[in-house]
Amino acid sequence: MIVIHKELASGGWQKFTLCEQLANIGSEVSRARRWFCKDQKLYEGAVERALELFDLTLADQRWKGRLREIARVRELFCDAITGEKEYKTSLEDLDKYFLYYALCARYNM
Repeated sequence: MIVIHKELASGGWQKFTLCEQLANIGSEVSRARRWFCKDQKLYEGAVERALELFDLTLADQRWKGRLREIARVRELFCDAITGEKEYKTSLEDLDKYFLYYALCARYNM
């Protein structure tokens, strides 16, 4: 497996709060939404980065009580990028979901 976020994977990700982690994932989800059907290479890059950040968040031992929610959102993201078949969730829906984490991280809530 190729590691995209080398510094984050080597422990930097654990320095972020949950809101900050989810806000960063949301940034990649937003990029994927923006590039969908416009630039395949940029779209795929955003998808790969989002999935890696999801996995780093799921591996963070601090969020034991939140793993189900994080894993479910990752599952919804995977459904959205593969055609919205099972859950009917779109990248637009997920972009809205992650917006609140961005606001939370920005205002240190």
